[in-house]
Amino acid sequence: MEYRIAVIAGDGIGPEVTREATKVLTAAADRFGFTFRTTVYPWSGEHFLKTGVLMPESALGEYRDHDAVLLGAIGDPRMETGLLERAVVAGCRFGLDLYVNLRPIKLYAPHLCPLKNDKPENIDMVIIRENTEDLYVGTHGFFKKGTPDEVATQELLLTRKGTERVIRYAFEVAKGRRRKKLTMVDKANAVRAYDLWTRTFEEVGKEYPGIEQDHAYVDACTMWLVKNPEWFDTVVVPNMFGDIITDLGAMIQGGMGAAASGNIHPGQTSMFEPIHGSAPKYTGKNVANPVAAVASVQMLLDFLGEKDAAAAVEESIAGNLRSKKIPALTANCGLSTSQIGDLLAASVRG
Repeated sequence: MEYRIAVIAGDGIGPEVTREATKVLTAAADRFGFTFRTTVYPWSGEHFLKTGVLMPESALGEYRDHDAVLLGAIGDPRMETGLLERAVVAGCRFGLDLYVNLRPIKLYAPHLCPLKNDKPENIDMVIIRENTEDLYVGTHGFFKKGTPDEVATQELLLTRKGTERVIRYAFEVAKGRRRKKLTMVDKANAVRAYDLWTRTFEEVGKEYPGIEQDHAYVDACTMWLVKNPEWFDTVVVPNMFGDIITDLGAMIQGGMGAAASGNIHPGQTSMFEPIHGSAPKYTGKNVANPVAAVASVQMLLDFLGEKDAAAAVEESIAGNLRSKKIPALTANCGLSTSQIGDLLAASVRG
């Protein structure tokens, strides 16, 4: 089987960690008997400053001819805040209708966890964040901008279709999990628009009597993620609140250096990325930690149906973190970017 992968290495450390992720992908392909071809796209701050071109809409059609998109990191301090992110990351999420943001939260080694005395069996969950609605749809405006009377507005937009499809996806994920429990997180007690989520979760839930169903308000959820992370198994959450609790989840699993995400539309081209930023201060120094980028490859392989390869990549990460061969999930951890990539690729090859 040959797969076509679109690669957007992006800014800062993005090209460096993507190089190591591709190295591990090659090792998995060699061992498990599939092949892949990459198409490299230049979208980045550097490309924009040289050409004036952000990611064009025509690129979306090209991505649809690929099986998946692998993204490195986006962000350049020389540019307007959020300009690149809106063009590339949001451009792909909305343009390809990637309505699921899939974020596994899994602790591989106790020493990585900042919580006192917590252990891997207590931190093993998956958070499913709705990815194309809520406060991120871009309907905003300013009145009397730059004056003392300035007014800023941003519209929260939820639809029954968008809410139901991500909740239904989450129930299907929960069916395949060991605990078969799904928690829905919203803030319907204060922001009444989220009552759409409350009602939809209850209605769809009637079709899944085998799934334990729970509900939490987002403020309580953040408290319990720290105090009792073992309560959570599968979580489904609206876009804005999901943006917050997934980063909290990343920290209890060891930090941004371990965290990867899938931007998914089941059955269609989907995008996979580490959730860390472009970290321009580390650019070109070969000190960035590529574990999260490699974890993105693990998610990509799982999405493509290469389950054995995905499991091998995950175990390469887990084993090297447990043994402390990779001593930390930060930059300047004692191994270079390329050394970590070599170590993980060798582990995948066996």
